Amino acid sequence: MELLSIGEFARASRLSAKALRLYDELGLLRPAVVDPGSGYRRYEPGQLERARLVAWLRRIGMPLAEIRTVVELPGAQAPEAVKRYWQRVEADTSAKRRLATDLVEYLSGRDTAMSTALAVKYAVRTDRGLVRKANQDFAYAGEQLLAVADGFGERGATASQAAVDALRQVSVGDLLNAMDDASQLAGNAVQGMEGSGTTLTALLWSGSRLGLVHIGDSRAYLLRDGQLFQITHDDTLVQAMVDEGKLTAAEAASHPDRALLSKALTGEVSPGVEVRDGQVGDRYLLSSDGLHTVVDIGTVKEVLETEEPQQAVDRLVTLANAAGGPDNVSCVVAHLIPR
Repeated sequence: MELLSIGEFARASRLSAKALRLYDELGLLRPAVVDPGSGYRRYEPGQLERARLVAWLRRIGMPLAEIRTVVELPGAQAPEAVKRYWQRVEADTSAKRRLATDLVEYLSGRDTAMSTALAVKYAVRTDRGLVRKANQDFAYAGEQLLAVADGFGERGATASQAAVDALRQVSVGDLLNAMDDASQLAGNAVQGMEGSGTTLTALLWSGSRLGLVHIGDSRAYLLRDGQLFQITHDDTLVQAMVDEGKLTAAEAASHPDRALLSKALTGEVSPGVEVRDGQVGDRYLLSSDGLHTVVDIGTVKEVLETEEPQQAVDRLVTLANAAGGPDNVSCVVAHLIPR
């Protein structure tokens, strides 16, 4: 078999000679023969497929360390690995897009944010439910912070409280910096709790703006102008299948694995953050999955529309327990009013 010179192989694979030398040094793409005197590299034609795969993966931005793993995978595992990588890229791009939008809106409206400052009427309640032996949820409500966390694992109760307590340390004077602090502090709070972690959904207030912190399957809802919106996205394997078109929302609601998390606060992954504008009349609900998986969303909307915060949280917990109370249930309800 006639070997290809490094120049010929570079042209055929669409990789530069410099890149080929680097990939040789990294053990990613070894030449078939290296001249012991000149160090000149030659390649077999059969290596082109691997080289072209490396080139394609580099074009989509995959790190070399990850490429090394992908090119060694057999059969269908390689395309699945590429798919998972691109899903991470898209999620990261989406988060950066939201942050850029938040930044534009923040800079455009920062001069008027404090002049339209809002006050918050709030209430919070957490309950063990009727089945679980302990309550691993933790919920908090104050003038600048609303939060719900649902812990899991042996130290789940500790993790959920630690995550929320970390957010209570955040100064919300500069909301963009506060969101960065919130993400880092919450992640740091649960480090070292091996096998345990928590979901986290929280709102921090500054003037008429609020920062949303979220990871896991606890949720935040907004009732505005008679419409109820879920403003968080569940980090669950079932929701990922819905996003990919493999399941409908109705199928996901009754799926046996609907509680399996794709992301949670464990010290390795930080929560996502975004900045939103509040309006007088807005009503917010933060809940652990012990509420929204057993109480019909239409009923939730009716409660938010008709009840004051304390009556709302009491009624929602009662409804969850009336539906069997299969899990810990926590909720925070807040109404935005003029200051």
